[in-house]
Formats: sequence, C-alpha cells, structure tokens
Amino acid sequence: MPADASNLSPDTDPTSADTDSAGTLSLDDKIRETVHRILEAGVLPPIVQAGHPVLRQSAAPFTGQLDAPTLSALIDLMRRAMHKAPGVGLAAPQLGIPLRLAVLEDTFDVDPEVAAVRGRQPLEFFAMLNPSYEPLGTERKAFYEGCLSVNGLQAAVLRPESVRLTFTDPDGEVKTREFTGWQARIVQHETDHVNGVLYLDRAELRSLTTNTEYAARWAQPDITKARQELGFLPGLG
Repeated sequence: MPADASNLSPDTDPTSADTDSAGTLSLDDKIRETVHRILEAGVLPPIVQAGHPVLRQSAAPFTGQLDAPTLSALIDLMRRAMHKAPGVGLAAPQLGIPLRLAVLEDTFDVDPEVAAVRGRQPLEFFAMLNPSYEPLGTERKAFYEGCLSVNGLQAAVLRPESVRLTFTDPDGEVKTREFTGWQARIVQHETDHVNGVLYLDRAELRSLTTNTEYAARWAQPDITKARQELGFLPGLG
C-alpha cells in the first residue's frame, strides 16, 4: 500500500483553494494540475481515505480537461494502483482527483461455490467516464463489501442485482452496457464514488465488521449466518 493519505499536505489537495498569479484556479485547472503532479511523481499515489472531502463531492464531469495522452497515462496509473491495492475498481476521487472517471477489472481466482452464489464472473478491464446506472428489474441482493478508501472494514450492502450502465469510453464514445451479479455490484460501487457516496452510506450498519472478524466468522458465500447472528435485514428471503 502506498504512503498513508494523511501525509498529503494542503498543497496536494485538489479541493483546496490553490491560487496562482492570475487568481483562484478553476476546478478544471486544479484537476489538470493534480493529475500532472501525480503522473510526474513517478510513483503510485496513496489511496485517499474516508474523511477526505474529495470523497464526499460530486466529481466534475469529464469535458476534455485532459488531452488524450494524459488521460491514457492516468488510466494506466489508476489500473496499476488498483492492482497493487489490490482491488477490483478504483475511482479518480480515491486518488484525490475530483473527476468522473473510474477503472474496473475483476479477474481474480474465486472459489467456485462463492462465485456461483454471488454471481461473480470475470470482468475484463475497462475505464468509464461520466458513468450513471439504472436498476434493471426489482431483484436486490445483499453481500459484504469493502472499499480501498475505508481500510479494515466491511459491511453488507443491499443492491440491485442487475443494472444498465451508461458511460463514455476513453475514445469519446458513449456506450450502454448491462451487468448482473458481482459485476453489477462493482459498477454501482465505483459509480457511487464519483457521486460522493461511500458504500457505508448504503450499508446495513449492524453488519459492520472488521476484516479480522469477517475472516473468522462471516466469510461464507452468502450472508445468512451474519444476518441471523448480527440481526440485520430480518425480512430478507
């Protein structure tokens, strides 16, 4: 894991009131400045942790603030940071960049029973700009989730089982894709990030657990045991 996000100084905060000789920088200028600073550092940046205001903002839409080579370099860096964490998704605000951009990829080997119960299929890498989703149907399922910006904790989140995602790809093409199962969960989690929403906002708080307790008690394919013993979602089928 990179250095703790608390080591970031105000000078590296893209949401601070940085100024130059011409006056206050616009948000687009702050985004460009922050991205260039991160890329020029030559190391993977720390993942911003809960409590940083950038995680609670609705991020700026991508409108061409970054040229194609810079955007491509940023996406590559985000993918490498996601792999190192490790994780299956990473949004730009998690690197301190208030931009509606996220990368997703899930190609981890998973126990077949867990994969079957959770509907977890491999998700090939893709980057999404300006994402939004809508539920497909009424079915919802709850499973434990964690977050790279909320170290050490997990909680159960009830989410739509299937969603339709609309986004712009890095080449500027608007696309619509449908996802179900665990892929849909990743899509929702990462899209929430660019809207200033953390998974804890949607979680069943009685399910909250440390990673250690999760591994010791609740790491079954589904949440039935945790639901019964911790007393959450009593009406779930």
